[in-house]
Amino acid sequence: MPPRRRYDQYCSVARALDLVGDRWTLLIVRELLAGARRYTDLHADLPGVSTDVLASRLRDMERDGLVTRRRLPPPGAVSVYEVTPRGRELLPVLQALGAWGEAALGERGPTDAVRAHWFALPLLRLLDGEGLVEVHLEEGLFHLYAGSAQGPVCGDGPAPVEPDARLVLDTATCTALSRGELALADAVRAGRVEVGGEGALAKALREL
Repeated sequence: MPPRRRYDQYCSVARALDLVGDRWTLLIVRELLAGARRYTDLHADLPGVSTDVLASRLRDMERDGLVTRRRLPPPGAVSVYEVTPRGRELLPVLQALGAWGEAALGERGPTDAVRAHWFALPLLRLLDGEGLVEVHLEEGLFHLYAGSAQGPVCGDGPAPVEPDARLVLDTATCTALSRGELALADAVRAGRVEVGGEGALAKALREL
C-alpha cells in the first residue's frame, strides 16, 4: 500500500491526526466499541461511506494497530473486525468530541441518518456508576456497560444477561439529553425516563 500522507510535524496532536484524522476513521472506532463487527454490519451502520473508502480505512487502521481482523469458527466462518486496546483508548477522545459537539447537534435534518446505539456514548457520559444498562428507544433497543474499563462499551439488541437497569425513554428525551439541554436527574424525576431493574445502578437512578 502507498505510504499515508502525514503532517510531518513533531507534535503529538499532529501525530494523532496522522492516525485518526482521515474521514470515517473515528466513526469506525465508534462502531467497533460495540464489539466485533462484520464488514457488512459496519457498512450498514456507516451510511454514506463507500465500500472502497471503508475497506481502505480498515486496512489503514489494521496497519496502525487500531483494529484487528479475525475469522470466526464454523458455522460462522466470516471475518470480523475488532478494536484493539490501543484503539479502545480513543473512547475518552470520542466522549470529549461528543461533549464538544453537543452545541452543534441542533435539530435532526430530514436527511440525517440515526441508529439507536449512536445514543450510547452520550448516555454513558451521563451515567454515574457501573453496570449493564438496557435502553429502549423508538428507533430500537441497545445496551451499554457503564463504567466498563475493558471490552465492548455498548451493543445492539437486548442485554445479554439480566441488566442492572432498564431505561425506557422517547427519542425526543434522549436527544435533549444528548444535546445537554436536559439533565438525567430532571428527566427521571419528570417521568421522561422510566427506570426499571433492581441493580445498584437502577436504585441510584431512581434516587436522583
